[in-house]
Amino acid sequence: MGRKPIDSEPTRWAPLVLLLMGIVSCTVVYIFASMVMRPSNESLEIVGEHGGDDEGLGRESGKCCRGMENLELWGAAVKWGSQFKFNSSEECCRACKAMCTGNDGPCLCDTWVFCGNQGACGSQYGECWLKKQKDTLAPERQEAGNKVSWTSGLIFGKGEGIVGLETEYGTLHIKLFPDCAPYSVAYILELLNVRHCAGCQFYRAESRGHIWDSQGNHLKDASFGPPFALVQGTLEAQGITFRKIPTEVCPDIRRGSVAWIGSGPEFFISLANHKEWKKSYTVFGFVLTEDMEIVEKIASLTTKRDVWNNINVSVLENPVPLRIRRIEKATA
Repeated sequence: MGRKPIDSEPTRWAPLVLLLMGIVSCTVVYIFASMVMRPSNESLEIVGEHGGDDEGLGRESGKCCRGMENLELWGAAVKWGSQFKFNSSEECCRACKAMCTGNDGPCLCDTWVFCGNQGACGSQYGECWLKKQKDTLAPERQEAGNKVSWTSGLIFGKGEGIVGLETEYGTLHIKLFPDCAPYSVAYILELLNVRHCAGCQFYRAESRGHIWDSQGNHLKDASFGPPFALVQGTLEAQGITFRKIPTEVCPDIRRGSVAWIGSGPEFFISLANHKEWKKSYTVFGFVLTEDMEIVEKIASLTTKRDVWNNINVSVLENPVPLRIRRIEKATA
């Protein structure tokens, strides 16, 4: 019987070399995205959905189905958990989404509550309660804390979950993604109770330049910045203790995306589709298409050059104050 020939040295090592090259490439992209953003006011270190298509953004956020652990939201029951059980919180969330098509206004179900800890839940293990809130921007809470065995989440239907980011140049209407970023959205809802949001502002503004077209699409053979096609600011309001928000990733960064930098409270609104950033940032909402002209206006304001961690950036000469407020009626 003939002996199987031994692979030559280059052939043996080729898969390993290709794997290492792939890892290095991904790492370079992540580091670059991290360098162009600034994570907080306490440090000057830089940590670095579909273009103008609200419906498309909604579809992308629809891929998410997350909730907040150790929280029991209240509300009128539309499905009783004692007769409605699943194996995971995601299945419970999707059951609520199935009652909310997004085409006919408010959802029949906008809140789901699931008990997934078999030891703590006992006979209630697997129960999925589907509920309806009186006010989706101020959901009722029954209990919260480490002793609570429930996981809860919100679903915003058409025209719901819209908040206004008010500036001197107009109000940006932002559709929130509680199913993608429940902890992020919980903080935004908390800010609705702040009258002035003192300290909240945009402080950086960079246009699309000659890198992206008006729809946010990257132009062939162009660089990826600077400029980086974004406006950046902070949502840390005086009087509210800011707690770092855990990473919550779902949609990619697209024109109109609103996302945290790191764990917040610094955030940005993207003017372009940043596929090169992969899923480096938590997207918690998007700006409605008709309001993107306001973002473009802010991006065109007078800036001065600065260097953050060897990256050239454009900082607004006069920061733009902002305030978050409720929007009672909307069309998205």
